[in-house]
Amino acid sequence: MLGLNDIRKGKMINLDGEPYVVVSAEFLRKQQRKPVVRSILKHIKTGQTREHSFQQSDKVPEAEIERKGFQYLFGSGDVYTFMDQSTYEQIELSAALLGDLLQYLLEGQTIEILFFEGKPVSLDMPIKIERRVIEAPPGIRGDTSTNVMKEVVIEGGRRVKAPLFINEGDIIRIDTRTGTYVERV
Repeated sequence: MLGLNDIRKGKMINLDGEPYVVVSAEFLRKQQRKPVVRSILKHIKTGQTREHSFQQSDKVPEAEIERKGFQYLFGSGDVYTFMDQSTYEQIELSAALLGDLLQYLLEGQTIEILFFEGKPVSLDMPIKIERRVIEAPPGIRGDTSTNVMKEVVIEGGRRVKAPLFINEGDIIRIDTRTGTYVERV
């Protein structure tokens, strides 16, 4: 059971019989009142968010989430096939379940799939990934007193804003949470 001090960003909890991941948690203590953790929770199955305040006396069980390593094989229409690394068993996931993370998947890539009660509920992508730039317009240098960005296309087809010095063929690091450029590798 998790107490008030254990509820922080990234924890997976079971609230009212449903699995949630804590997106943000803010500890509040106003004068002469009991401390409260105000949090934003994201439902693991549906992706919907909700706000919830945890009181000092609240105890919440940690969600029983199982993580398994899978290799992405291929996509066909709205169905994407993954293979279990240990048993070579294949599973198919829908595009709706994968969401925005589809743009970062490459064939042969190894990722973790989260299971709740034996059913796949989400992907666990690394926070930062490295991708090759496959299309980059030439950077036009003018009077650039501020950080000027251009739009480049990376492997997988995603468009990312990157600095002018990034060229076609460069490898860049991207934050998968925000979809933004981090650095050139």
